[in-house]
Amino acid sequence: MEKTETLADFYKKTSKGSIPIIQNGVGHFNVFRFMPFIVDPNKTLPYQRRDYFKVMLIFGNLKIYYADKVIQVEKQALMFCNPQIPYSFEPFEQITDVVFCLFSHDFFYQFGGLKDYSVFLPGQANVFELSDEQAQRVLHIYDKMLEEINSNYDHKYDLLRNYVYEILHFAMKIQPSNAKEKPQTNGSLRIANLFLELLERQFPIDETHRNVTLKTPSDFARQLNIHVNHLNRALKETTGKTSTQIIAEKFMQEARILLKHSTWNVSEIGIALGFEDVAYFSNFFKKHTQLTPLAFRNI
Repeated sequence: MEKTETLADFYKKTSKGSIPIIQNGVGHFNVFRFMPFIVDPNKTLPYQRRDYFKVMLIFGNLKIYYADKVIQVEKQALMFCNPQIPYSFEPFEQITDVVFCLFSHDFFYQFGGLKDYSVFLPGQANVFELSDEQAQRVLHIYDKMLEEINSNYDHKYDLLRNYVYEILHFAMKIQPSNAKEKPQTNGSLRIANLFLELLERQFPIDETHRNVTLKTPSDFARQLNIHVNHLNRALKETTGKTSTQIIAEKFMQEARILLKHSTWNVSEIGIALGFEDVAYFSNFFKKHTQLTPLAFRNI
């Protein structure tokens, strides 16, 4: 898996020049449309993480690789990408249209926490196949973005944030949350958010960040200065899962990504994920997939 792509890398790769500077300190935002989107069959889009958020509407028949999932798109799809999750796509024919906005985390500073929305969370619905009517509704919002980004209106970035939220809520209405209607206390929600932030902060794993330090529910509970039973109650109330389940799901997701998209051997992957030896890692992996790491890699 290649190194994380920065905004500077994106502008250099797409021949858009240097990153445009926003003078009023609102962070970075831009919107692009490529119609048609030219795909070089000899140069596939690398499977990697980006250090920016991206919301993309794609028209075409393609396969999307998102984290450890593979999603087949027949006609068009809306895709939400965050800096923690690697992705790529493989078109089966020419992609007729691509429109997307990209922005830095600080573009939404003090305007709501993006990490609280399900479309940007790992393990949730992040890619939405759209009907023709739905795709046209979203495309209309992007048309307004493209018009606004080129305007001289002093408050255009406020409008652009609203357009992003409009697309975000449109997607979440397509697939409402399956969370239980049981009311959540502010304390439980705060603990759950802190736990998930600590868990996500340990990833992605690369050559400069090779070993996780928080691996068990007790590790996280000590870091949060609470009892492990308190942590599990908060997570069960807010997510319906225990800390052990959530940790295992995250480690399995990272293990599958590294097995499929890195050149590391099984032992190196196990060590990077904090396992004491390759046998322990192999047993953990097989318990959750019924496959050994090597068998999974070779599929």
